[in-house]
Amino acid sequence: MLVIPAIDLKEGKCVRLRQGRMDDSTVFSENPVDMAARWVDEGARRLHLVDLDGAIAGKPRNADIISEIVNRFPDLPVQVGGGIRDDDTVQVYLDAGVQWVIIGTKAVSAPHFVNDLCLEFPGRIIVGLDARNGKVAIDGWSKLSHHDVEDMAQHFEQDGVAGIIFTDISRDGMMQGVNVDSTVSLARSVKVPVFASGGVTSIEDIRRLCEVAHEGIDGVIVGRALYEGGVKLSEAQALVDQHASG
Repeated sequence: MLVIPAIDLKEGKCVRLRQGRMDDSTVFSENPVDMAARWVDEGARRLHLVDLDGAIAGKPRNADIISEIVNRFPDLPVQVGGGIRDDDTVQVYLDAGVQWVIIGTKAVSAPHFVNDLCLEFPGRIIVGLDARNGKVAIDGWSKLSHHDVEDMAQHFEQDGVAGIIFTDISRDGMMQGVNVDSTVSLARSVKVPVFASGGVTSIEDIRRLCEVAHEGIDGVIVGRALYEGGVKLSEAQALVDQHASG
């Protein structure tokens, strides 16, 4: 299991939101490239980049910064989400050196889009399923759909996605602890890797996820807890590695 630092981009800065609200953000760095360097120095094996402005606009808004990060750390796998709504955008990101692109809103609003992308870019497409009370949210979490999160995960697994990022948005940015039960339930419903996201507060959350990693949880994306010091990246990854080997 990987501990994956999140770098959320808003107006060129590294921020964290509370429950996905663009009007409730905290700026943690004016320079996201420097922030990426910090996580690399602390042992990050993968980065999770989100273009928050792009998610709202429906097209990339911070692509230059993302390219800068990828160019500076060419050997570090990077996954990118936010505003990816057409195959040209996917191609641009992959050409820039991004390893995986994350499809969120359009995966729900136009499910055939994911199928087409998986055929065109095999092994490079991840779907982000953001849910509240088991239902999938879209449009930067501003709307709740009628789709059941586990049903949608199974559908995208059949399409050939490389993984699923599951976020409990009621906990994201709220430092309330990760929703282990919902994450395990989703992981058991599919065979593709599942990445937990939202609510990680302390090393104890990482420990709880380690204990259920065998259910198919390949990683945990951590944001605010890293930035505010509740979790130290090197310590968290060491714990995960120790659990996996022991």
